[in-house]
Amino acid sequence: MYRIGFGFDAHRFSEGRKLILGGLEIPFRIGLSGHSDADVLTHAICDALLGALGEGDIGTHFPDSDPSYKDVSSLTFLREVMKTLKSEVYEIENLDCTIVCESPRITPHVPAIKDSLAQITGLSGKALSVKATTTDRMGFTGRGEGIASYAVALIKPAAA
Repeated sequence: MYRIGFGFDAHRFSEGRKLILGGLEIPFRIGLSGHSDADVLTHAICDALLGALGEGDIGTHFPDSDPSYKDVSSLTFLREVMKTLKSEVYEIENLDCTIVCESPRITPHVPAIKDSLAQITGLSGKALSVKATTTDRMGFTGRGEGIASYAVALIKPAAA
């Protein structure tokens, strides 16, 4: 049985932090505020996969009240979610992700972001889609206050 999950995350910009998206450091003057590395893309992907499994959300599995997750790479979360996926005998059919911000420009970094995520998810080619868009200066992302990300995951029972 195929299952679909949807993920969303948003973080505000914060001075003195690196900007991490999909596990990749993006050159920019500021980063995102959060307990972990605040990687909104990877957080949205984790939520989409956990949602497809009916396993709650990233905050349930990796709470910001746990000091062991302070400043940890969100790729650590994705690795754990992939273990959960495999233990439930599912695999990812495809991921479709969108990063929303006015700046920095994300599109030039998309191939490297996809490579980073592919190393953990095992996805390649058209099975892993990462896109970037703006909100034409509307809302918190449009005002340059932060970045949001959406992800949709389609999972299926793993082949025997």
